[in-house]
Amino acid sequence: MASTTSPIRIGIVGYGNLGRGVEAAVARNPDMQLAGIYTRRDPAQLQPLNAGTPVHAMGSLLSHKGQIDVLILCGGSKDDLPRQAPELAAHFNLIDSFDTHARIPEHFANVDSAAQGGQTTALISAGWDPGMFSINRVMGEALLPDGATYTFWGKGLSQGHSDAIRRVEGVAGGVQYTIPVEEAVNQVRSGVRPELSTRDKHQRECYVVLEQGADAEAVRRSIVEMPHYFDQYDTTVHFISAEELAREHAAMPHGGFVIRSGNTSAQNKQVIEYRLQLDSNPEFTSSVLVAYARAVHRMAQAGQHGCKTVFDVAPGLLSPKSAEQLRAELL
Repeated sequence: MASTTSPIRIGIVGYGNLGRGVEAAVARNPDMQLAGIYTRRDPAQLQPLNAGTPVHAMGSLLSHKGQIDVLILCGGSKDDLPRQAPELAAHFNLIDSFDTHARIPEHFANVDSAAQGGQTTALISAGWDPGMFSINRVMGEALLPDGATYTFWGKGLSQGHSDAIRRVEGVAGGVQYTIPVEEAVNQVRSGVRPELSTRDKHQRECYVVLEQGADAEAVRRSIVEMPHYFDQYDTTVHFISAEELAREHAAMPHGGFVIRSGNTSAQNKQVIEYRLQLDSNPEFTSSVLVAYARAVHRMAQAGQHGCKTVFDVAPGLLSPKSAEQLRAELL
C-alpha cells in the first residue's frame, strides 16, 4: 500500500467546532490538502484558521464535483447529518460522525442507498464513540467471548448532546456534561460483571441559558424527556447566564473508557480497558475523521463503494505509511 502521489483533497461541510478541528488536522497531514470549506453562512463572514483557505457557499458544492476526493461532514447528528449525508453521498465520497447510536442502522441504510447509486464510498459514525470505542467493544467481545462489555463516557462535555440542547425551543445556549457513576466504574474494574442499567452508569448535567421570556420548566421538561439523548438518564438542568456560560463552560474536555471483563478459564479473570483523556473533544474527533478520510479515499480508489463503518476499515488504511513501513516499524 503506497502513499498517494498527489495530496488527498478534503472538503469541509460546516464550520463549527468540528469543522475548525478538521481544518487544523488536515494541516498536520502532509498527504492531504484542504480543497475548501462549505458553509450555510455568508462565506465572506467566515474566518478560517488559514487565511488562504477557500470558503464557499453550500449551494456551490455540486459544481465542485470532481475537485474534492473526500467530504468531511461536520454538522450535527440531530438534524444536519441525516439529511446531508444521503444527499451528498450520491455525488461525493464522504465521512461523518453521526452519533445517535439508536439510529445508526437507519442512517446506514439511507446513506448506503445513495452511495451505491452514485458509486461513491461513504463512511458514517466515525469519531471516538461511535468509532474508536466501537472497535474496542468488538475486540473485547472477540477476545473474551465469556464476558461483559461496559462503556463509560466522561466526565466531559458532549458535543452531540450539547447541540441537541441548543436546538430546544427557548434555549439561547447551553452545554451538557456526561459524568460516570464512580461506584459502577469500580465494580466493573474489579471483574465482577455487574448488571448495570443505562441510568446506573451515567448522570447528565446540563447548563442552559434561556431565551428572553422562555418558560424554564417547559425547557427543562423538553430536555430531560428527549428520546435517545436524556430520557434514560438522571439529568439535572441548571439555568445560568450567558456570561457564566462563556466564562465557565468554554472548554470542551471529554474522554471515557471501554472495559471488557471476562474469563478464559474458571479461575482466571481478564480485564481489557481502553481509555481516552481529551483536552478537546472536537479536535480529537476531527483527527479521527481525517484519518478515516484517508481510508475512504483508498477504499474508493479500490472500487469499494457503498456505506461503510469503522468495522469495515483495515487499520493500515488509516496510516499515511506504506504497508512495508508499517510491518517494519509498528508490527
